[in-house]
Amino acid sequence: MERSKQCHDNEADSKPTTNESYINGHLVKKDNQILVGLAQGTGTAGEPSSHTGSSVVEGWKHERTRSMEDNEINLPCLAAAYTTILRGLGEDPQRQGLLKTPWRAATAMQFFTKGYQEKIIDVLNDAIFDEDHDEMVIVKDIDMFSMCEHHLVPIFGRVHIGYLPNKRVLGLSKLARIVEIYSRRLQVQERLTKQIAVAITEALQPAGVGVVIEATHMCMVMRGVQKMNSKTVTSTMLGVFREDPKTRDEFLTLIRS
Repeated sequence: MERSKQCHDNEADSKPTTNESYINGHLVKKDNQILVGLAQGTGTAGEPSSHTGSSVVEGWKHERTRSMEDNEINLPCLAAAYTTILRGLGEDPQRQGLLKTPWRAATAMQFFTKGYQEKIIDVLNDAIFDEDHDEMVIVKDIDMFSMCEHHLVPIFGRVHIGYLPNKRVLGLSKLARIVEIYSRRLQVQERLTKQIAVAITEALQPAGVGVVIEATHMCMVMRGVQKMNSKTVTSTMLGVFREDPKTRDEFLTLIRS
């Protein structure tokens, strides 16, 4: 009974209060303002915006995170849920091969979603450097593993990121860390693509950002239409990557080379 109550209380605590809402996967107060696509005076997805960078409350500084303590508290609830699933599938959780499966599965799921435990600001704070560089920076073929939020099965593929600096650059490995943080959550590929682009834009305020993801969804391979060779490609272009066809074409050509 206590375990059930604890699970219920944890679920209730996870819901946003009346003065909170989720934007781009971030928990924010309703009186806070999050803008994306800051470069070149653009708003979300390159739409015109009258706001300037100085008025922005950066979304990645207000993320709701899951702590290691939360993992320890919630692990019994997750394990109990997996025991229920095994019974629902017609299995016997007490047979030898399944005795520790609920705990293993619960621990694995916490690892698969460890992006909830990490903050973008912790990754970026010491890795943004003033640099008089205004040529395109690209990191491509970044391995990505995520979980489909509709079926809880894997998504995996590659991420290509490019940005045009505006007097500031980001440590190259941090681009991969941004991918890891957002991908290690329950996701849809379209949102993941945009979250990566928005985080880079909010952090650096570059002239533009481009993100392309090519991924395989096991919900299309293992079930449903069962198309083994299907891939999903999504892109988000902000700033000059959206507005200038030549810049966009250069980026797309380089990531395919």
